[in-house]
Amino acid sequence: MTDELPLLGFGLPVAGSWATPSTLRRVARRAEELGYASLWTFQRVLHPVDAELDPAHRAVLDPVVALAQAAAHTERIGLGTATVCAPFTAPALLAKAMTSLDVLSGGRLTVGLGSGWLPQEYAAAGVPFERRGARMEEYLRCLQALWTEDPVEFAGEFYTVPRSHVGPPPVQRPHPPILLGGTAPQALHRAGRLAQGWIAGSQHDRTRIGADIATVRDGAREAGRDPHALRILVRLIPRGTREHVLDDLKALRAQGVTEVFLDLNLSPHADVASAERVLDAFAPG
Repeated sequence: MTDELPLLGFGLPVAGSWATPSTLRRVARRAEELGYASLWTFQRVLHPVDAELDPAHRAVLDPVVALAQAAAHTERIGLGTATVCAPFTAPALLAKAMTSLDVLSGGRLTVGLGSGWLPQEYAAAGVPFERRGARMEEYLRCLQALWTEDPVEFAGEFYTVPRSHVGPPPVQRPHPPILLGGTAPQALHRAGRLAQGWIAGSQHDRTRIGADIATVRDGAREAGRDPHALRILVRLIPRGTREHVLDDLKALRAQGVTEVFLDLNLSPHADVASAERVLDAFAPG
């Protein structure tokens, strides 16, 4: 690999028939052995019968539980969610789960959050679909308060935390890195203003990635933050030859992407053999 490539991570087997305990452990260990930077999961609560989703979304493991399993069988590799739909879980409960994972993994966690986009999942979570942007803004402020203040107290329009002690603290201080997903201009600005980076999905328009990264960095500048300290993560489903994928990786790096994770979860033929072929083909170093 050359310096022209972004940091490489790998998607844990969490969706579909290949998401078994033995496959998850095997992929996690192999990725660490080969020097990959990180392992990633994602969240899908429901597969509505009237929604046109990929068949792999019919069965998806909980992202935090899956990362806990990977953490128990690795020692160094980073762990991340890309993404968890934050509004489905109260900030205090999400803070507790993520802190626990950060502690048990020795400070290896990156918290990737999104607002979600399926109305059916919002209905199942008991959360209004409206005003998602305002809810996410307040969610992030509440989450950061839970991680950085002791005692913590928060009173907002959507969330309340009575004056309380919350322990243990996360290993990473002031808190685990937060990356935000989203494609709307407001979401891109929010990632730059309030988070440590942005996550672009596998279906994101590649012709717009450079411009969208610029919008994220503009949000950081407006907030008085260093725009070049942001992490920019892309989920990539590897297709074509090794050379084609390497060209994709180099093109993404040239546009400002700092990290990519290769993800087979939405591939129709995902299995442990194909995962090991991809891991070996793009092994860092």
